[in-house]
Amino acid sequence: MSQKFSEEVEKAFNNVTLLLQGMINDRAVPRNIKRIAQRGVNELQREDDSAAVLASNVMYMMDDLTLDPNLPFHSRTTIYRILSILEKIKDI
Repeated sequence: MSQKFSEEVEKAFNNVTLLLQGMINDRAVPRNIKRIAQRGVNELQREDDSAAVLASNVMYMMDDLTLDPNLPFHSRTTIYRILSILEKIKDI
């Protein structure tokens, strides 16, 4: 059961994916954080749930990362940008 997301949601997911890929490729980011960022990318590529459920799942992952003391400050800013983008996605 594959579904098509709106253009706005697709754009938001693409922006978040780019931000997460930047974290994954950043040498200053610890491996455990990169693993969770990769799980976020994988989650956004799924199409078997609604956009709001996928956004919510990734927001939950990212919110947990903000509590990690090993998270570099610039990555924390990126995570807040990701949360800001995803919180606008809702099911109508």
